[in-house]
Amino acid sequence: MDGDSMFVRDYQAALDFIHGRTKFKKKPTLTTMKLLMERLGDPQEQLKVIHVTGTNGKGSTTAFIRELLLAHGFEVGTFTSPFIVKFNERIALNGQMINDETLVTLVNQVGPVVAELDAELGEQGPTEFEIITALMFTYFGQIKPDYVVVEVGLGGLLDSTNIIQQPLVSVITTVGYDHAQILGSTLPEIAQQKAGIIKASCPLVLGKVSPEVAQVIKAVAREKKAPYYQLGQAFKNQATGLKDGQESFIYSDDSFHKLALASGLLGAYQVDNATCALKAVSLVAQAENFQLQTKLVKLALAQTAWPARMEKIFTQPLVFLDGAHNLAAFEELATMIKSHFNANHVFLILGILADKEPEKMLTMMAKLPNVQLILTDFDAYRQVADPQKLATKLPQAQAISPWKIAFKTVVTELLADESDVIIFAGSLYFVSEVRAFFKEEMDE
Repeated sequence: MDGDSMFVRDYQAALDFIHGRTKFKKKPTLTTMKLLMERLGDPQEQLKVIHVTGTNGKGSTTAFIRELLLAHGFEVGTFTSPFIVKFNERIALNGQMINDETLVTLVNQVGPVVAELDAELGEQGPTEFEIITALMFTYFGQIKPDYVVVEVGLGGLLDSTNIIQQPLVSVITTVGYDHAQILGSTLPEIAQQKAGIIKASCPLVLGKVSPEVAQVIKAVAREKKAPYYQLGQAFKNQATGLKDGQESFIYSDDSFHKLALASGLLGAYQVDNATCALKAVSLVAQAENFQLQTKLVKLALAQTAWPARMEKIFTQPLVFLDGAHNLAAFEELATMIKSHFNANHVFLILGILADKEPEKMLTMMAKLPNVQLILTDFDAYRQVADPQKLATKLPQAQAISPWKIAFKTVVTELLADESDVIIFAGSLYFVSEVRAFFKEEMDE
């Protein structure tokens, strides 16, 4: 491509092009995505993919899978969302995000095809997420890593990542309420969407779900003749509590008997994510004829890190960031506070998006006797739940905005003891803003 006909000239222009698109179609379909990939030469068909969906736990499960494969000497691509600090994190190789020049090159390859489709399809032209997915498949199609772990953007069935025909294994981590306005309002409806990633004869790993959800997913697996492995049945785990600051657990399946492991990510639910990841990778190992080594499995799970998942950013005072952003994740956070911080006073600083049932989430947290709720706001492209309005409905919550003032108030006026804990949560967008700010402060 010569200098005069470049679609974008620099990194900022590449980002502007991507973010300038509509986020989602009114009616999701895969038609545009199929056309887009076809014109780009269908690079996704050359890749060995592990496809991951679920209401919560997708990102952490992807991180565990990545570490397990890396530990066994493979090159691993990952596709995740949302990013925490920088857009490029969404497309990463061996845990390192792509650089700015690579993104510019990719947009210069994909952009002109998008422009062609815009001209032909008008409003049905590719959306932001379809374009990002196409950039990712194009990139991995060129560098051909051994495996690519692809996280679904939304749902499964009509998600733009779902043009993958033959993944090595599909993983459904959890099924709960999130994005109800797009995916349906009952759990079986949401499960039906997630089950859309199940492909003919491709093994499926299913995490902890309710019986009604399992029934829906099992029916789809049976219909597609997909081997079906459900946590608690085909493979099992048993949490054995905190050891040396890690979640320890015992894993068993048909190839490992009572294997003692530990997760580098905190929270009982991370034990389930690590367990599903290990089962998925053991199925990959079977299909690809390589042996999993116990020593490497232990090492990989113990060293897995994922930004903003009960991530400790300060020890004095003890400050964590957690991406809990819907009811199911808040239930996990509440369980985590009960099991790990029952003897501590916890200040929960929350910034929540308005479309996430904030009142239900807060009512649940307000029941914890050792938790003090501080409601705040942050910069978001979507509407943030009004902290003042929420605080009037909950007598035990106080509203302090903006969040930097909320943090300062907690540290200077409210902290009473060295054992007090501060947790930022409520939205991944919120905690990514907090994280970026603190990282910058520390670097100066």
